[in-house]
Amino acid sequence: MRDEMILETIAVTKNYFGDKSSGVNNVTILIPKGKVTAIVGESGSGKTTLLNLIYGLLQPDEGEVFFKEERILKREEKLQPAHEAMRLVTQNNQDMDLQASVWDSVRSGLRIGELGLDTEEKKNTDSLNMLDILPLKYQPFGKLSGGEKQRVTIAKALISRPEVILLDEPFNQVDATYREGLQHDIRFIVKEWGVTIVLVSHDPAEILSMADELIVLKEGEIVENGSPEELYNSPKLLYTAQILASASQLTSDDAKKVGIKSKRGSVVIYSEHVKIGKGFGSKWTVKQVLFKGFFEELIIERDGVVLRANNYAKGKYPKGSKISASIDDYFEFGKWEAPVRSLPKDL
Repeated sequence: MRDEMILETIAVTKNYFGDKSSGVNNVTILIPKGKVTAIVGESGSGKTTLLNLIYGLLQPDEGEVFFKEERILKREEKLQPAHEAMRLVTQNNQDMDLQASVWDSVRSGLRIGELGLDTEEKKNTDSLNMLDILPLKYQPFGKLSGGEKQRVTIAKALISRPEVILLDEPFNQVDATYREGLQHDIRFIVKEWGVTIVLVSHDPAEILSMADELIVLKEGEIVENGSPEELYNSPKLLYTAQILASASQLTSDDAKKVGIKSKRGSVVIYSEHVKIGKGFGSKWTVKQVLFKGFFEELIIERDGVVLRANNYAKGKYPKGSKISASIDDYFEFGKWEAPVRSLPKDL
C-alpha cells in the first residue's frame, strides 16, 4: 500500500506567531499516486498552509513531509528532485507576466535551453491543446478571462510533465461557464498523463464530482477523510455535512415540529431530501426563491421552522405560495439520548 502513495505528511504542525489556532496541527495525510485529492474546509481552516508545506514553501514546526519517502526540505535550503517533480498553481496568477502572450507564458514553464527548439514547440503545443487554449496562443495573458487565465497557468505547470500539481483554489476566479469544462480537463489530464493532483477549496460542492479523495480540515486539524460519496452520504460530523451540501440544521425540538423524532442535539436535512408539492395539507409558506440555474432552491417556513428544498419545476411555487413537504432522509449529530430514529410522513 505504501508504494501507491506519492506524498505523505507525518504529524505535521505549522503555526504562526505562536498561535496554536493558526495553520495546521498534527496533520497526517497520505496522497495516492495518479489521483485527485481535495483538501476542503472553511476559510482559515489551514488548507493553503498544508499545500505550502507539501510544496516546500514552508518548513513545519514539527513533523515531516515526504515525496516518495524522501523528506521534503524548504526550497530555500536545498533544491531536491521532489521540488522539480511538483508544480504549484496559485489562485491569483501572481507569477504570470500580463503582457506576455499565451504561447510565451506556457513556454516559460520550461527551463531555457533545456530542450531543443522542436521539442519545446511540441511540448508547448501539447500543453495548450490539453487545456483547449491553442487558439489563444497569440493573446496577451492580461486580456484573458479568469477561466482562460487559469487554463494557461495549469498548462504552464504541465509543460514540464511534473508528477504532482498542487492547485490552490483553482476555480475561485473561474466563471461558471468555464468551471465544469476545467474540472473535466483536470480529470482528463490525470487519466492521460498520470499526474497526481492535490487541490484545496473552500467550496467543496464544486469539486465533489472530480475528487477521488476528500480531506476535511477544521481549525487546522483533519476531522474526516474518505471518498466524496462516503462523506456526502454518511457524514460523521455536523461540520462535514454543512460544508458539503446545501442543508438545513434543526434543533431536536424543531425537528419534532416536522415529524422527526430525533434523540440527538442537531438534525441536518439536505435540500434534495425535502419533497414539495401542493394540495391537501399545504401548511408551508415559500419565503424565498433562489435561482440556481436549471433549478430553484426554495426557502420554506412553518411554525418557525425553516427548510431548504430543491424545486425543478421553476416558477411553479412563487414567493408566498402554500405548499406541502415531506422529508426522505436526514442526519443526526450530537449526544445520543436514546437509539430512536424515524422518517416523518407528509408535513
